[in-house]
Amino acid sequence: MIPPHSQSASPNGDEARNQTPGPLAGLTVLDMSRILAAPTCTQLLGDLGAEVLKIEKPGAGDDTRKWGPPFLKRADGTETGESAYYLSSNRNKRSVAIDIAQPAGAAIVRALAGQADVFIENFKTGDLKRYGLDYGALSAAHPGLVYCSVTGFGQTGPNAAKPGYDLMAQGFAGIMSLTGAPEGEPMKVGVGVGDVVCGLYAAVGVLAALRRRDLTGRGQHIDIALADATMAWLVNEGVNTLLSGQVPIRRGNQHPNIAPYQTFATADGHAIVAVGNDAQYRRFCAILGAPHLAEDPRFATNPERLRNRAALLSALEPLIARWRKDDLIAAMEAEGVPGGPINTVKEVFETDQAAAREMVISAPHGPAGTDAPLIGNPLKLSETPVAYRLAPPVRGQDTLAVLRARIEPALLEAALEAGALEDAGADGAPRESAQAGGAVGASR
Repeated sequence: MIPPHSQSASPNGDEARNQTPGPLAGLTVLDMSRILAAPTCTQLLGDLGAEVLKIEKPGAGDDTRKWGPPFLKRADGTETGESAYYLSSNRNKRSVAIDIAQPAGAAIVRALAGQADVFIENFKTGDLKRYGLDYGALSAAHPGLVYCSVTGFGQTGPNAAKPGYDLMAQGFAGIMSLTGAPEGEPMKVGVGVGDVVCGLYAAVGVLAALRRRDLTGRGQHIDIALADATMAWLVNEGVNTLLSGQVPIRRGNQHPNIAPYQTFATADGHAIVAVGNDAQYRRFCAILGAPHLAEDPRFATNPERLRNRAALLSALEPLIARWRKDDLIAAMEAEGVPGGPINTVKEVFETDQAAAREMVISAPHGPAGTDAPLIGNPLKLSETPVAYRLAPPVRGQDTLAVLRARIEPALLEAALEAGALEDAGADGAPRESAQAGGAVGASR
């Protein structure tokens, strides 16, 4: 069983310190995004204390809500409509369901933008202009607004109008050509890491723009593309290509610039050997009882090991295959040689290390009547620790609670009369009617 750790625990166990407002407390983020890249950004901002208002389409919501199974189960064992995929990147947000295709709904969002510090969207390039929600319109009315657009290929270039998904970005940016067995087909990374890295870049851009806004009073437009972010994390392999002019090849788990740095078969499975320098290599050879391999001029230095990789592996593989994986890892740890196990996802969540670092958390999910198991935030801030204040919301969970506190009654009344709102309330049960006079609105 995956151990659910306290969702409110601080890294050092100081409960009082955990009540300290997050470093982004007081900031409001208007989040008009869905899927994974931009929601990763807004979840991070929410974890750091910002109030995140997730604007969703009534009757549909974030596409990933339906990307299951698995789905979160209620206390009685029945499934909710909240997929694990959706839960992974939407905590610390409040869901406000507004139909921006209706003028009254778009007017509500424009009013919310006037109260926000940050506006984040991942619509197709230029799509929000028809609703008066583009950067030009909102920045003219609110010069201090930081506006972040997350798209597949950016606001410029021949591909600007194309949609973007992680798989497409990994293929376009070349990372799939590097991933997989040498004799196999190009492979994507096992999770949407292009989306996640794009979301992290977006968060850095937002924080940089907020810093400048604090100094000058002016916001700006952040244009971040999934394809660009994925190209950026080609890092050494990308620069290898630019420097040499050579097209890199798939090497499986081998490293293009270091050896031995890969997985090896052992007597009972596989283990990672991650030798990073010549001193570590000499110690590794001693562990294997083969000090002569450290003295062999073909292998004595990393450049020579790379030039003679095939011969090196032919020498190492039979020696490593005699070891049990746990014994080899223990011997390497004792000698300061980097390496480790290859865990399954379930195994890593059950490790003492994951527990010590509070990387598995649980958030009470009121509408489901149960706790939602989630992955913790890796940031450990000593004075303003991350706080898990809100479980991922059901669609429209906070619509009226948010709008009644922020929107003029006449504007809210018009949206209700138009049926441009949907509200599920704290119990998560969608209301079916939209009436004026403060009643709950639902999509038509």
